[in-house]
Amino acid sequence: MSALSRDEWESLCDGCGKCCLHKLEDEDSGEIHFTNVACRLLNVVTCACKDYPNRRDHVPDCVQLDPDKAAELRWLPSTCAYRLVAENKPLPWWHPLVSGNANSVHEAGASVRGRAISENRAGPLDRHIVTWPA
Repeated sequence: MSALSRDEWESLCDGCGKCCLHKLEDEDSGEIHFTNVACRLLNVVTCACKDYPNRRDHVPDCVQLDPDKAAELRWLPSTCAYRLVAENKPLPWWHPLVSGNANSVHEAGASVRGRAISENRAGPLDRHIVTWPA
């Protein structure tokens, strides 16, 4: 993965929006719980960041994925292309690099489109725990 150019690395993102959902970690068990609450910068209709180039200016703890992080971040969804490539697993049929269609991730129901709510409207995160993002 480290041999990929920046454009090639960025093209691995399928645009699902799952990594932009808030997660809760159980302090005792370390278990990660996904929520349906999206970062305020995620457009929950398009599943794209509203200001991707400057996102860290608005959300300082937004994680900049790189090959090393993709291999070690436990909270990346199991369908995440960065995680799959790090684990030497194939991309799913609906990934845009496989299907040739940028909308296939949404058509397959593999994105957060129609299932996420902005953090500006959500309220307490513990009321929004879901199982589908993983």
